[in-house]
Amino acid sequence: MSTETAAPVAAPEQRLHPMSWLFELVASLRQFIVPLVALLFFGRGGGNAYEWWALIGVAVLAVGSVVHYFTYRYRVEERSLVVRSGLLQRHLREIPFARIQNVALHQTLLHRLFGVAEVRLESAGGHKPEAQMKVLRLDDAMALEALVRRRGNARAGEAAAAGDGAEPAAATAARTLLELPPGEVLRLGLVSNRGLLVLGGAFAASTQFDSRFVGNLMEYWGQTLFGWAESHDFAPADYLLAAGTLVVAFLALMRVLSVVLALLQFFGFRLVEEGRRLTAERGLLSRLRTSVPRRRIQAWTLEEGVVHRLLRRRSLHVDTATGTGEGGEHRGLRELAPIATPDACDALVRHLIPRATWPLVDWSPVHRLAWLRLASGGVTVALLAALLLSLRFGAWGLLALAWIPWSVFAARRHAARAGFARDHALVAWRAGWWSRHWRFAEIDKLQVLQLSRSPLDRLYGMSTLHLDTAGAGAFGPPLRLRYLREEDARALHRSLGAEVARRKLRW
Repeated sequence: MSTETAAPVAAPEQRLHPMSWLFELVASLRQFIVPLVALLFFGRGGGNAYEWWALIGVAVLAVGSVVHYFTYRYRVEERSLVVRSGLLQRHLREIPFARIQNVALHQTLLHRLFGVAEVRLESAGGHKPEAQMKVLRLDDAMALEALVRRRGNARAGEAAAAGDGAEPAAATAARTLLELPPGEVLRLGLVSNRGLLVLGGAFAASTQFDSRFVGNLMEYWGQTLFGWAESHDFAPADYLLAAGTLVVAFLALMRVLSVVLALLQFFGFRLVEEGRRLTAERGLLSRLRTSVPRRRIQAWTLEEGVVHRLLRRRSLHVDTATGTGEGGEHRGLRELAPIATPDACDALVRHLIPRATWPLVDWSPVHRLAWLRLASGGVTVALLAALLLSLRFGAWGLLALAWIPWSVFAARRHAARAGFARDHALVAWRAGWWSRHWRFAEIDKLQVLQLSRSPLDRLYGMSTLHLDTAGAGAFGPPLRLRYLREEDARALHRSLGAEVARRKLRW
């Protein structure tokens, strides 16, 4: 009697949501909306031909969206996700769960109305997601995210057992690390300058339809304002009061726009730890949920501006080993704490880097002449400005030299606060005066150490130590220790180099 071993049954392929073609069409129309509108409204001189061409363009996009729905399949296997797509040119993509670094669930207002979500699976490199599913039912998207997290944790546990330096197994129970109530989101809007982004976006959008729109508007506003002022014969003090009022109104408008944008982007922010992964969810109308393994965090940045200090708040950002989009946007988890108290930020760092003793205590100062290097730029600009202005306006141009004392004062303040520190787990740099920041990374994540000296550095006996990790510096301040005494820089370079050579890389 012979027995046959049954072949493993392949997992069934799954389709996208039946309405995914509609969201694909909306996304395509968003990209081509400007030329379509221009063709429809600004090409009326050619009769109905332009309208027909616009309709044909929309029809082509609709057919492409339907074809994408019928040809896109995905299959969940034991160790990987298999994606099949394409009609004429077919693609078969296998994505191991252990290689998926970031899982992003995106819901616009339209997505939320239909109960669906867009899913992006991203690795540590590349300019495009490994898989982008437009769209899945929300429960299917959440189940896929949980599956990736569970399978990824299992693979990492196997790697830890094999001794490759991965993190030890962790509990899978979800734990909320930080949650922002609406009051904190309002504070975030007050400390940020995102209102300028809204104004810049409105300016860019207006120029797409009429390049002279902003210029004509400013010209009309100026003529009306100055004509009205001349007719009322105001005194100089009245003009100063009006100018000050306009400045205050503009700043207030920027803050209001910043608050609105903060509410739209960070309302309901929640940072959750699930096993080895961190998941952040945020957004008022459009919801975004991103998930990344803790071990992929490459560098940390604590920021504290003037308004931060008035409100007794800070912001905590991280750089992760996740690729950037085609436009240079950051696709991974970046904000661990968009705004929080200093104690909450420090507690978050200590929890996520238990080997470190944060905040570090023993900070070493920079070179005693670092303020000369910091002031040299402002002094040079002031001298050149004074020279050029004096040629045009005579002695009045020398008023530009008044900038020199301020440059020297600010440079001294910056140099007094700058410094570096390290312990057995971290190396850190602090800088800034008005706006301060602390930049640090785990020694186990360092890949390259580089000492550099410019001609001015050699003149003053200084050096700069550059620290490189897999992903640090793309969206935050450079990870570098500047204006160090040469002997300090060389000693730190030797000690860190010995540690990096001895330890296994954890990225």
